[in-house]
Amino acid sequence: MSTKKIIINSIKELDQIASEIISFSQFKKILFFGDMGVGKTTIITSLCKYLKVTDQISSPTFSIINEYLTNDNSKVLHFDMYRLKNKEEVFDLGFEDYIDNDYYCFVEWPEIISEFIPNNYLEIKILIENKNRVLLLKNIY
Repeated sequence: MSTKKIIINSIKELDQIASEIISFSQFKKILFFGDMGVGKTTIITSLCKYLKVTDQISSPTFSIINEYLTNDNSKVLHFDMYRLKNKEEVFDLGFEDYIDNDYYCFVEWPEIISEFIPNNYLEIKILIENKNRVLLLKNIY
């Protein structure tokens, strides 16, 4: 397992940090862990910009999934599993079909659907230390 720690001192650093995350990751499935309001969607927005998403990027809190197109007609999938109540809803979403592809998939609140997560992914834990966001990255395989 490879690991990396990134300290975010300013929101202005997010474009560079998105580049670091994509370069570090060995996988296109990226799972985000962290408390409510810690910045998961903000970081995902920067990752989408780095991947040249052409669509409007927004939180999928109510839709649960947002599908974005990139300028090379690829897709980026963004999931927010916070509102799911049971595993039947995961099946209803078709999550297994979505996650079993070659697109980038960003998943917020993955602990809710842990039994559906693939074996290989990048885990990003977001913490607050000394008023800065800290990202703990770990390639899981």
